[in-house]
Amino acid sequence: MEIRIEGLSKQYRGGVQALRGVNLTIGNGMFGLLGPNGAGKTTLLRILATLLRPTHGHAAVGGFDVTDRQGKWAVKRILGYLPQELALYPNLSVREFLDYIATLKLLHEPVERGRQVERVLALAGLEANAGRRIKTLSGGMKRRVGIAQALLGDPKLLIVDEPTVGLDPEERVRFRTLLAQLATTGERIVLLSTHIVEDVATTCDDLAIMHEGEIRFRGAPSELLHFAEGQSWELTLPLTDVPDPKWRVVSTLREAGELRLRVVGPRPSPNAVAVAPTLEEAYLALMDDVVT
Repeated sequence: MEIRIEGLSKQYRGGVQALRGVNLTIGNGMFGLLGPNGAGKTTLLRILATLLRPTHGHAAVGGFDVTDRQGKWAVKRILGYLPQELALYPNLSVREFLDYIATLKLLHEPVERGRQVERVLALAGLEANAGRRIKTLSGGMKRRVGIAQALLGDPKLLIVDEPTVGLDPEERVRFRTLLAQLATTGERIVLLSTHIVEDVATTCDDLAIMHEGEIRFRGAPSELLHFAEGQSWELTLPLTDVPDPKWRVVSTLREAGELRLRVVGPRPSPNAVAVAPTLEEAYLALMDDVVT
């Protein structure tokens, strides 16, 4: 299974350029697409999901052209898609909703459709809530329904767009673990798009970073860390002191009457100590280079 993207561009009405000559090749496993809001991630995903036509360039999923009529249908048959905002039917139960979506995915044989619905309920941890109406579910439970519907049909390509936004820490960890497990079963691509660095750091061995419609980095998380070498610092200040507004403060911790800061960039103070960078600090260092 492979995704090939060559020279992909998308311009919306009014001259807004969402994608600028994107080139990517993505193989089996978990792939992270990282970048700030407005970077073009969702546009790229919608093109791969055959919901949007590019202005220029070419994209193929499993050898099928996403802009070709026959190719679109072939891609839809192997695709599971969880958009940022999934339209749910609030008065249906979870099981009824999944049964309905399974029908739309052409799972018409009742026994097989029922088997698939029960399977994805189990995968998403929804068995105990299968009979509840969707309108009574929490935000985290609704995201589980979203991933469950995307898993119907055992897709070879699973696209999830900002799946952990709004979830509490426990739900985020559960969701990331589920996606990582799905990526290791069979020949499947799980394409995770997010602006949350931690989601990529804990799940992906391969990633790309987008900014203003362009790919600004492609590689392993360990390669991204090189961008913050010699730029990650730790220092302590009295609680009464105010950090210099010019510093790029990544985190602040109060302990023993002091402020412990982590800063990315030039050495902020003679008292600052160099530390090993985190992936988030490397991402910030890269984005600072891109913006400047």
